[in-house]
Amino acid sequence: METPKNILIVDDEADLVELVSYNLKKEGFIVDSASDGETALTKIRKGKYGLLILDLMLPGIQGMELCRILRNDPKTSVLPIIMLTAKGEEVDRILGLEMGADDYMAKPFSPRELVARVKAVLRRSKEKPVSEKILKIGDLEIDRERYVVSVRTKPVKLSATEFKLLLFLAERKGKVFSRDQLLDAVWRDEAFVEPRTVDVHIRRLRSNIEEDPAKPRYIKTMRGIGYFFDAR
Repeated sequence: METPKNILIVDDEADLVELVSYNLKKEGFIVDSASDGETALTKIRKGKYGLLILDLMLPGIQGMELCRILRNDPKTSVLPIIMLTAKGEEVDRILGLEMGADDYMAKPFSPRELVARVKAVLRRSKEKPVSEKILKIGDLEIDRERYVVSVRTKPVKLSATEFKLLLFLAERKGKVFSRDQLLDAVWRDEAFVEPRTVDVHIRRLRSNIEEDPAKPRYIKTMRGIGYFFDAR
């Protein structure tokens, strides 16, 4: 089981790694680092990390590919990932989120902001509802304790944020939520998350749990208002 205080920084910029490490260690985190994708993958498979800070542009295995590999491995599918990149275009941010990153920061960034986001992502990933363990709706099963989602008994891979978004909607069946309401509920006090982030995560959820994402059975859109979970 991962140790939440252990963080792996994957970036080939030594000065940035040193700066981020210093700020994380001040907050009590245990920090390790890797300068390329292959080394990072080896360390992740051998180590017990609670969160990954991953640069998009890396020697060898690129950040996007490493994120894909981790999300497709049941042992690392819910490892929280914050993606870093020198690119600031929206398309890169959306690609990172669609690949399974829990959050995204464009360089240059404030180390204090990164630390705040690390704490927020870790808080989201470890929160567990106190109600019954398994929520069953149609062919969908959500295991609240194990953070496992199954469709027709087949497990599907979701990031920690995707899981929390799905659970939030499923526990409030039929109620419509705007993007801002979902941001407040799932991302909470993260001031830098944009409403478009909700759309990206909804699209990823549909691709994972819906038989036909274009005609969703569970997560539906109320045009001009937001999203809701249909339990009919």
